Amino acid sequence: MSLAFDHNNPFPSRRSATYANRGMVAASQPQASQAGRDILAQGGNAVDAAIATAAVLTVVEPSGNGIGGDAFALVWLAEGRDGGGKLHGLNASGHAPQRLTPEAVKAAGHGEMPLHGWTPVTVPGIPAAWAELSRQHGKLDFATLLAPAIRIAREGFPISPVISQLWQRAEIEFRAKADDPVIAPWLDAFAPNGHAPRPGELHRNEAQARTLEALAESRCESFYRGELAQKIDAFSQATGGYLRADDLADYAPEWVDPISVNYRGFDVWEIPPNGQGMVALMALRMMEGFDVTVRDDPQLLHRQLEAMKLAYTDGHHHITQAEHMRTSVASLLSDEYADTRRHLIGERAIDPEPGQPQAGGTVYLATADNDGNMVSYIQSNYHGFGSGVVVPDTGISLQNRGHGFSLDADHVNVLAPGKRTFHTIIPGFLTRGAIGLGPFGVMGGFMQPQGHMQVVMNLVDFGLNPQAALDAPRWQWMGGRRIGIEPGYPMHLIRAMSERGHQMTVAVDTTAYGRGQVILRDPVSGIYCGGTEPRTDSSIAVL
Repeated sequence: MSLAFDHNNPFPSRRSATYANRGMVAASQPQASQAGRDILAQGGNAVDAAIATAAVLTVVEPSGNGIGGDAFALVWLAEGRDGGGKLHGLNASGHAPQRLTPEAVKAAGHGEMPLHGWTPVTVPGIPAAWAELSRQHGKLDFATLLAPAIRIAREGFPISPVISQLWQRAEIEFRAKADDPVIAPWLDAFAPNGHAPRPGELHRNEAQARTLEALAESRCESFYRGELAQKIDAFSQATGGYLRADDLADYAPEWVDPISVNYRGFDVWEIPPNGQGMVALMALRMMEGFDVTVRDDPQLLHRQLEAMKLAYTDGHHHITQAEHMRTSVASLLSDEYADTRRHLIGERAIDPEPGQPQAGGTVYLATADNDGNMVSYIQSNYHGFGSGVVVPDTGISLQNRGHGFSLDADHVNVLAPGKRTFHTIIPGFLTRGAIGLGPFGVMGGFMQPQGHMQVVMNLVDFGLNPQAALDAPRWQWMGGRRIGIEPGYPMHLIRAMSERGHQMTVAVDTTAYGRGQVILRDPVSGIYCGGTEPRTDSSIAVL
């Protein structure tokens, strides 16, 4: 007789912060963090562990990421044992196919970029990110890094509770489109038994195992210039897609200089645009001008909400691929502009408008090794399983990142062939002076910079340990004066926000409030302290 459980938790779960001295991997799935830990044990570094963990996540958490998605990374390479080093940024977001134009989208009957189907599919960057990270900074053979993902995809794995919940939601959505030849392969790949897998049910994906083997053997060249590229091209042409083999062949990830602001003595780092990390930095710049006392203070919460609204409104108005921005990063992060926006924060909630500065959705993981190297890494399909387009017999689920493009010719983020769209996924990193403290991140679409701001303030302003910083209840700006808030906040705070004009909704489902990981390194002892997300099936593995 098999055991049957209620997979809802009726009681608050408690976790302690996790400590390690030789290495640590924090991820949203136990199999993934364990795979990264095993790579460290084989002599790999933090970069190797990140790649292995990321590859396993495409197998065990397809509801948030897949081989056909995008990625970003912040890589801290230690120099000596004193905590010093250098931070490197990798932008592995893909561009719009050459045949995808605003005219073509409108001619197909769309007034805005759709969420599903071929239209929102951009060139995937995840395989290129793995290969480039390994080439530049890895230690172990690339095939070794993908071996755990191949094994798990082939042998199968039991589905975790939160992922099963998200998977079932996706099945309902795509089952309604089962007659569409573009969407039908999704059901074959992810509901092979006629339904999305239930918690504890074993799921295998032999097609994805073979694809991962091809990536391992070719260092991902097959995806962009080989057999896998041809399969993607053929399915796209057969079903009315815009993506072609030449779009894939033209792609390469880009090493970038990370951007930062100093927040109360700590440097907070993000990837520069086209990513939205700058939204978190702008909000922190505004908050630094206010005195902060205790976390559950109505005045503080009100100011946080207003600062995030203003920063996000600016982000949506100004951020796109860097070469297409009409306003510089430096001006948006300047003291003068932060002061201007801060002065708009009064005692009442406002409907924010973008300012004019002086011209001038996902899985997240964190890794650290015995030498002080650390990686902040994020990859995503964008919206759940992405576009719903699965290339037959490959297990490749393609992202729908192009949904973020505008069709308005006057908008800074207007669709153009070869252009990268405004991107939601953002890895974060903390330093103090020249000392690397560690990676942090909160996945979850437009929740991400909001989660970054809240986690940084939990760590810096309130002295919470990494686990407590993630356990703390969160809020989310939903547009206008609408605010979602988790039930862990005291009711008197929620009432106080309503009295200030915020339209408050207490969340029933907290999966929309981000899922994060944090690893911080003590600069004196070298000991790592980690926290992992309580809102999903997360796990930390240590060496």
